[in-house]
Amino acid sequence: MSTTPLLVGIDVGTTNIKAIIFDPSGQTVAQASTPTPTYYPRPNWAYYDPEELWQATASALRQATQQLDNADSIAGIAVASMGETAVPIDAAGQPVYEAIAWFDRRTQPQVEWLDKTIGKDRLFAVSGLSLQPIFGMCKMLWIKENEPDAFKRIALWLNTADYIAYRLCGVPATDLSLASRTLALNLAEGRWDEDLLQEVGLPSKIFAPLLVGGTDLGPVTPQASALTGLPTHVRVGAGGHDHVCGALAVGAIKPGDVLNSMGTAEAVFTPLAAPVTDPQMGRQGYIQGFHVIEGHYYAGGGLYASGANVEWWREIIGQDDDYATLITEAQQVPPGSLGVHFLPHLRMANPPHDDPKGRGSFVGLTTDAKRGVLFRAISEGLAYESRHTLESLVTYPGVAPPQNIYAIGGGTRNGLLMQIKATVLNQTVTVSEVSEATSLGAAILGGLAAKVFADPTSALSSLRHRQYLVEPMGEHVPFYEQSFRRVYQQLYPTLRDIHHHIHHLQQAN
Repeated sequence: MSTTPLLVGIDVGTTNIKAIIFDPSGQTVAQASTPTPTYYPRPNWAYYDPEELWQATASALRQATQQLDNADSIAGIAVASMGETAVPIDAAGQPVYEAIAWFDRRTQPQVEWLDKTIGKDRLFAVSGLSLQPIFGMCKMLWIKENEPDAFKRIALWLNTADYIAYRLCGVPATDLSLASRTLALNLAEGRWDEDLLQEVGLPSKIFAPLLVGGTDLGPVTPQASALTGLPTHVRVGAGGHDHVCGALAVGAIKPGDVLNSMGTAEAVFTPLAAPVTDPQMGRQGYIQGFHVIEGHYYAGGGLYASGANVEWWREIIGQDDDYATLITEAQQVPPGSLGVHFLPHLRMANPPHDDPKGRGSFVGLTTDAKRGVLFRAISEGLAYESRHTLESLVTYPGVAPPQNIYAIGGGTRNGLLMQIKATVLNQTVTVSEVSEATSLGAAILGGLAAKVFADPTSALSSLRHRQYLVEPMGEHVPFYEQSFRRVYQQLYPTLRDIHHHIHHLQQAN
């Protein structure tokens, strides 16, 4: 092997699967990406074919490893993924059903059953999670009820990162950050809650062994090596939830740090010294879980649709234009132009509102509102929503006020959005120039597994990546403050009943 070991981080995301090879300082050596193959068979349904997920990941890895002069220098690999999508496999390791997408909402009946049977507050007390249709237990119960033959064959429920790691090394396990997204993990004790599982009728044996992120699972198998180009000496580490891996990469590991991970969805994430026990946090849709760093926790909320709002707009209005054109048009109109506001609830409401029936809305339209006005309103709505989520979260005891806000992800490339966000927050935002922080966080976990790093602290001290600051536009802060308080915060409660009526009418049809 080369004297400089290389590390691979895989990010299996909603939109793309990325395989990136880093040196120990976090510099990118090689990279490849492929679209995440996704199916939308009917409204509110989405799924992935597990074999296609694996083949797409293997293809991205093969493209990345082929860029190296010597792949033998690769020492470790780990996988980060979306947190609420899993692959149920049988005793032979074969998928028994499709991987239901994290944002799929077919599981609303299971949510209602859990609420009646267990109760939201009890579920929060056990898992630290609000009761939402995205979480793993809801998907398990849906399969049990609607695909009983498949359910009977489930031997293990592997989260997406767990499944890819399993295909790489043949060892089934899940890390605590991904286990935190199932509703089945006892957050206070760091174990699967067998009493709860018995009450809901799920066998505890289907839940994978629990490990800390970065634990060495074993070497790459010969079969995986042939498909990916990874040498068989490469150690596979337990991976983690994508946003949590991104937090590790930028050093958001202590209370007072805030990670704003801006992708297709958006996370507002802050580390905790200990879990919050106030049930109101769960009632507002916030979640808690384990960090990938042993003994650390986090709390968070976010936007189920962030970049997805922008992509939706481009698809229906600006298909022939690139993002730069749309951004330029939005920059040419003033803040809050014409009074148009956008509520970015295209995939349901976001914390502090726990409402799967929520919908998005434009408010304040006139015939003068052209494309640039509406695109700016979308950017402002995303910034307002981030502030609303964070501002309500930090009111809980044990959640430190934001001192350092770090932004990562594809959304940071939209300079207009970042300028608006800093101004709406009236706080400096530090943008990490690590373009793929999630993959870097996964690579760090691979480095821990391969003993390239002794611990997370030494890993972070070895990183060399640039950051830049986005400062608030002081002249616009008063306007955005008034707009946020007097208009934006009133949108959801004003429109809630209307959106619920729409939901029930659609269900009746």
